[in-house]
Amino acid sequence: MFSVLMRAFSFTLIIIIGIVMKSTGFVPKDAGASVKKFLIYVTLPASIIANFSQAEIQPAMLLLCLVGFAGGVLYMSLGWILGGKDRDEKAFHILNMSGYNIGNFTMPFTAGFFGPTGVVITSLFDTGNAFICLGGAYSVASMAKDKNSRFSVGPILKTLIKSAPFDAYIGMLILSLIHVSLPAPAVSIAQLIGNANAFMAMLMLGVGFKLSGDKKQIGKIGKILSIRYGVAVVASLMFYFVLPLPLEYRQTLAVLVFSPIAAAAPAFTGDLKGDIGLASAVNSISIIISMIMITTVLIFVL
Repeated sequence: MFSVLMRAFSFTLIIIIGIVMKSTGFVPKDAGASVKKFLIYVTLPASIIANFSQAEIQPAMLLLCLVGFAGGVLYMSLGWILGGKDRDEKAFHILNMSGYNIGNFTMPFTAGFFGPTGVVITSLFDTGNAFICLGGAYSVASMAKDKNSRFSVGPILKTLIKSAPFDAYIGMLILSLIHVSLPAPAVSIAQLIGNANAFMAMLMLGVGFKLSGDKKQIGKIGKILSIRYGVAVVASLMFYFVLPLPLEYRQTLAVLVFSPIAAAAPAFTGDLKGDIGLASAVNSISIIISMIMITTVLIFVL
């Protein structure tokens, strides 16, 4: 329990440092974008490469991609229902209930507590999740908002291809399945760079943390998050106690379902002319809740 609480405290402290750095003007208000680029294009891919190189992948593990994808589809469906008949509300709920922020938040937890195997499980889950949070939810939300809009796979695939973490997932997955190993020096360099991923991920969350929006909409925020995390509690219990999988798989999945809402949701909400302030508030509060829930789950499963 002590190690779990200490790591959670360390991550929280880094987030607070990021918040203080931005609020005091120590870094520019738009510094979060620069930190995010470094995380997405440097430390996160390096962490994926290093951990995939240390784990063995079985073809059956590919089913974990479907689990991540199914979770996104479930939340989009709930968002569609929760939005009612109003097209703007429907689009908002689809975007701000679906997708998991895994690479920027949950990966440091699974890497720290479950090692390379945990990272591989997380990466496969996030591969399926990527189809939702990197375009799938946006496409469905656009269709919900405009009856003349049509679902299109092309833009989603283009976005995925441009995603460095997704490319790292797929590249290392292929190499692992065909039993091709990277040279030891390359893995060593990736390990060195990847070690900074946890710090950069939490710092980015702090620098980008923003609570805004109309206080009168607290009820809507509460409804979205209560449904989101209510489903997560049920899914976590089922994954841990019901699935006939090795313990490490069940532990990792029980944690992953408590990942915060996809980081891209506020930006996509803005693109659809939605309430970006409310979307940012929902996203930021989900980070706080996820920190508490993941820490709690880790205490029970370890």
